[in-house]
Amino acid sequence: MAIDLRQLRQFVTIAELGSYRRAADALHIAQPALSVSIQKLEHAVGVPLLARGAKGVTLTPAGEALMADARRALFHTEQARQAARRVALGEWGTLRLGFVGSATYTLLPRCLPAFRAQYPDVQLELREDSTVGLAAMLRANDIDAGLVRGPLAEDPALDSWVVEHDDLILAVPAGHPLAGAAPVELSRARGERFVMYSPAKVPGLHGVAQALCRKAGFSPRISQEAIQVQTLVSLVASGMGLALVPGVTRAYSTPLVAFVPLADAEARAALSLSLVTHRDTSCASVLRLRDSMLAQMD
Repeated sequence: MAIDLRQLRQFVTIAELGSYRRAADALHIAQPALSVSIQKLEHAVGVPLLARGAKGVTLTPAGEALMADARRALFHTEQARQAARRVALGEWGTLRLGFVGSATYTLLPRCLPAFRAQYPDVQLELREDSTVGLAAMLRANDIDAGLVRGPLAEDPALDSWVVEHDDLILAVPAGHPLAGAAPVELSRARGERFVMYSPAKVPGLHGVAQALCRKAGFSPRISQEAIQVQTLVSLVASGMGLALVPGVTRAYSTPLVAFVPLADAEARAALSLSLVTHRDTSCASVLRLRDSMLAQMD
């Protein structure tokens, strides 16, 4: 005959309270039913576990031997129940989060400390890649969520939430004639060489930057392509051309590069960082992170 956890809990309660009556009250069951349940437990074990006496109920030697293991079994069962519940609520477990490099400028430093303070038992595994790479990792289930540069191509299997808006600004070498002007119309950069985002790896930023140039009346003369924003800034510092970069890039400024605001209305709030995840995600901590990031946008 098998032993179930309900019987072990009843056995431990009787032993701790020293009374069938008090244990029945604490367990909210009838005393006769409790006595029958313990009889079945003793039958399953094969020996008496509890002895009634003038001073109440005491443990037999066999009951003493069972008590430690019964308490451990109940403890680990409760631990497992709590762990499963906390995972389901997004309060425990592992969250695999991918991000583009520019998310490290202000978004992650602003949002992750608050999330980690609220959910200290969620283990973050962070992975950096391009927007295209992160989308592929998400579809392959290699990450639970990704912080990507929008706009992202529509995908019925994915959900996304904008968690940061930003302007496009112009990065120029420190000695460039536009370095001291602010703000400027992008049309003043007509004829300049540009370093541009790779259309294959960073299609969102590439498309936004190209559209802004066309709106300003020119097609940029591209001297070099790159994937990461910081790489573009380094190429500007190296004299390879100008670049259109997110406004947050100012946080990692260099004396070799000047960041110039643009007067073009289309440059304001032209960029976004979005949290993207599977529409049917089973990772509840992703939704906790989403709520935490959206709350900090208010």
